Formats: sequence, structure tokens, C-alpha cells
Amino acid sequence: MKIVLASANKGKIAEFQKLMANDEVIAFSEILGEIEIIEDKDTFKGNAIKKAQTIYDELVKIGQKDVVVISDDSGITVPALNNEPGIYSARYAGEGSSDKQNNAKLITNLNAKNLEITPAFYTACIAIVYQGEVYTVHGWMHGNVINKELGEGGFGYDPMFIPTGFDKTLGELGYEAKKEFSHRTKALNLAMKVLDVILK
Repeated sequence: MKIVLASANKGKIAEFQKLMANDEVIAFSEILGEIEIIEDKDTFKGNAIKKAQTIYDELVKIGQKDVVVISDDSGITVPALNNEPGIYSARYAGEGSSDKQNNAKLITNLNAKNLEITPAFYTACIAIVYQGEVYTVHGWMHGNVINKELGEGGFGYDPMFIPTGFDKTLGELGYEAKKEFSHRTKALNLAMKVLDVILK
């Protein structure tokens, strides 16, 4: 199965390619070049749909109608910080900010409230667009966020997040452990069930 991923995030692309090892997963930029999609919706679902629909529409324009487009919008939510960064996870420290800059801002905000560790959760919404129809699924991963970075693995806030049932961050646990229970894995497992139905 050929899947076009509506993302420019190299970490996400690599993760999807690992999770969907039996399928051909390519970034939209390999076909369409660079396209900037403004994520201006107020939910993960809204942003995921916008990204997938935008790329699908562009592919249709060049005659690629029989293609599956998948997008993911995800982030970390910290209830003690008024549910920040939430949908702004990728740009918490500003547009174009790096993982390090986003993590630094989260650490600063945790320290401002004297929080060394506090509950947090990841959300992933996957949107699928195929033959003009839109489908969405969600996955969650709960745990705690800490006010420092530990480990070099993963990407984004992984070095600051300790999943429930573990005493190490995702940055320390590594990909093999993360893929078993991550928010994106859970959402993707549901997405695969949707694909099994719509592609029959």
C-alpha cells in the first residue's frame, strides 16, 4: 500500500515508516515539493483533517486520485499549566522553534510553578483521506512530565515524559519500548483497521 504522509516533520515521518514497515510511506514533499499548511484549527482533529485534506486536494490536481493520505496532529498537554502546550506543542516557543527551544520553555514554565514532576498526556489524532472521504482516530499516552531532559532518544518532549508504569523518560527508553504503547501507535492501530475496511 502506498501512503502519502501529510507531514514535514522528519521525526514523525521516520516513526510512521517504522510503524508501517509493510507499506510504502512517503512524505508529500517527495511528490509535491514544499507546501506550507497553516495549522489554525483549535483541536488536534481539526489540524489533522486540514493537513490531510490539503495534501489530498493537491494530489488530485496532478491526477493522483487513487492515493491514501494520512496526517497526524499530536502534542503534549500539561493540566497544571492550563493545558499547555496542547495543539501548540510543535511551536510552543514560537514559529519555527526547535525541540530544544520548546522543551526549554516547558521547563521554564514548570519551574515557575515549582513543579519538578506533574501529570501530563500525549494526544495523537490521525486523519485519513481516501477517495474524498475523511476518517479520524485518536490515541493517548498518559504519564508525567519532569522539569529536565533525560535521554537522547525520541523527539519532541520525549526526554521530559515518563509514561505511566515506567521510571524512565521516553528519551531513555528508546523507540522499541515507545512503539508498544505510544499515543501514535494506538492511533495508528485504529487507523490500520479503518484502512482495512476502506481499501477492501
